[in-house]
Amino acid sequence: MPTTKAFSLTAALLLAASLAQAQTDTPRVDERQARQEQRIDQGVASGELTKREATRLTQQQNRIDRVEDRAKADGDVTKKERARLTHAQNAASRDIARKKHNRRDR
Repeated sequence: MPTTKAFSLTAALLLAASLAQAQTDTPRVDERQARQEQRIDQGVASGELTKREATRLTQQQNRIDRVEDRAKADGDVTKKERARLTHAQNAASRDIARKKHNRRDR
């Protein structure tokens, strides 16, 4: 009987830990960040982005990373924080597209 209690306690702790982790996971944000960074790298490689444009876009991505870190700091990413991250990523995506297609000399 003691092993059953220990097993159920362990299972409960693992479940609680996984639920807590689920609140701070932001896989969509992470995947989107990676795709946007790839778009910046591709823009530099193809000559669509100047070095200065790429630097500014990378700095914008770094700011979004810091916002994400702050959102995760308390162990819970709220709907409002997720919305703020999505909004920042939408703005960054628009900036990437605009700068890749602005016909600046490379």
